[in-house]
Amino acid sequence: MARTVLFDAGRLLQRSGRTTPTGVDRVCLAYAEWLMGHPDVRFVPVRSRGDHLTALDRKWFGELAASLRERWTGNGVGEAERTLTDLLARPRGARSLSGPVSREREPRRQAMTRLLMSRALPEVSRGTLYVNVGHSGLTSPRLLAKLAEDGARSVLMVHDLIPITHPEYCRPGEGGRHRTRMRLALKQGSVLVVNSDTTAKVLKAFAEREGLATPTVVVAHLGLEPPFAEPGWRPAERPYFVHVGTVEARKNLTFLLTLWRRLEELRGGETPALVLIGRNGWENESVMDHLERSPPLQGLVHQASELPDAALSRLMRGSRGVVAPSAVEGFDLPAVEAMAMGVPLIASDIAAHRELVPKAKLIDPLDGPGWLKALDRAARGDGQPAPYKPPSWSSHFQIVAEALGMKPGI
Repeated sequence: MARTVLFDAGRLLQRSGRTTPTGVDRVCLAYAEWLMGHPDVRFVPVRSRGDHLTALDRKWFGELAASLRERWTGNGVGEAERTLTDLLARPRGARSLSGPVSREREPRRQAMTRLLMSRALPEVSRGTLYVNVGHSGLTSPRLLAKLAEDGARSVLMVHDLIPITHPEYCRPGEGGRHRTRMRLALKQGSVLVVNSDTTAKVLKAFAEREGLATPTVVVAHLGLEPPFAEPGWRPAERPYFVHVGTVEARKNLTFLLTLWRRLEELRGGETPALVLIGRNGWENESVMDHLERSPPLQGLVHQASELPDAALSRLMRGSRGVVAPSAVEGFDLPAVEAMAMGVPLIASDIAAHRELVPKAKLIDPLDGPGWLKALDRAARGDGQPAPYKPPSWSSHFQIVAEALGMKPGI
């Protein structure tokens, strides 16, 4: 007998105009594809409007998901080769490079499309699952309470609690908003899926501080998309390193750029380039000051964005190593991707990295001399990939399906 699953598509709708996904976007798309293809699931895409859910046309949403998959994966060859050629050919003094600018859909048109594709929500009965893996819309106690009254179970994913534990790295006010989300998840979620033991421990500590009981918590490491899943490190002749992630304070990029300035002082023209791949985020004024005003970094540190997965994986494979000096993470997807591809990884010695990539070169995020030594060795070709068995979406969904009393369906 098929089980009805109401999948919250809110985040994918909001990101439908983007050229490239964030890590959370990837998770939302992977879950949508899994549930749409599950033989025992009656899949109903929904979006929240205040205290209510509205269904979306199933066929239209399926086509949207397929278009996102195609766009976010890309063909890789053209984009990566053009970007890499541009990087290696740039003389010192050239400032940065970037991919094509993402074209967000015009809000009024997007709202009209959603309205036209809205459908009546089917009757919610006992056994129905409401699945929300994007943190979106988790602000209405009434919505989840009404689902529970009708016999539905809410399956929610917690990606991290960084806005609560480290509000200084986030937008002003985000700590309070995320506290509301997490309290709601703890109070009304039937099953909470977390991406790491690290996140699970932080979530349980938060619940204890708030005086709340913890529902069923399922730890399932996130899977990788195909361009990142197979080994194949092929470093380019001219050395460069890559950092992947939003340019924001918690990524510790001010520290990284200070290291690169010191490298330039020590190695001069032999200094490897650094490519920061990701959108500009928040609380990053110090990073931007380094990029825009530090003469030694001009033409040495580049920014690239809007690269689909196939292009991104090729750039990572061509580097001397991926660097991940983050101060805090819940699940560091680029670090896992680097290890899966056999690309040397130099990462901060923090809880998430010790759990996910223990065989990487882990260094305290404040140990400047240690980082300089590791970077210098890797730039000279001494970096070697470590054996690594990456997590997969198959194993992730097997864990989740078992917790929900479902067949894996994959």
